[in-house]
Formats: sequence, structure tokens, C-alpha cells
Amino acid sequence: MGLLYNFVQFVFSALNFILWAYMWIIIIKALLSWVNPDPRNPIVRFINDITEPVLEKVRIILPLGNVVAFDLSPIIVILIIYFIQYILNYVEFYYVLPLIFANY
Repeated sequence: MGLLYNFVQFVFSALNFILWAYMWIIIIKALLSWVNPDPRNPIVRFINDITEPVLEKVRIILPLGNVVAFDLSPIIVILIIYFIQYILNYVEFYYVLPLIFANY
């Protein structure tokens, strides 16, 4: 039981960490947009390459950029990340872990 429990905990913790790190990369991207950094900088290129596909999809689905003076897509992506983390935690504690303990 301990090995399966530890594996499940690791998977959910890893997913939570990846989502948490991506959220901070989105926040850094939003902050960088205020200062207009050099686009040839490798760090700025990495941040743009990793965030723009997701932000662009949100901009296509919710084209609020024409209505509002600033881009709301980072806020929407962060809210989606929080929702996914909530769902992951809910599924882990109310569905997956009870199944592990019920089988042992």
C-alpha cells in the first residue's frame, strides 16, 4: 500500500508543482510586458515561447483586447490554473486515495 500511495502522491505533487511554476512564468511574462525587454534575450525568448501558445488561445477564445485597454489573458490563464489545481486536489483526496486505502 505504501508504494502505490507514495507514487500517487508524487504524481499529484508533480502536477501541482508544474502548474504552480507555469503560473509564476505567466506572472513574470505579464511583468515583463510592462518594461519592454529585449526580445533577443534567451530568457525572454524562453518565457515567450512557453507562454504565448496558451495566452494566444485564450485571446482567440475571449477577444477582450479590443474592448479593454490591457490584456486579460494572463489573469484568465491563472484562474484556469487555480481551477485545475483545485480539481486535482479534489480528485486526489476524494476519489484516488480512498480507492487505494479501500483495496488494502
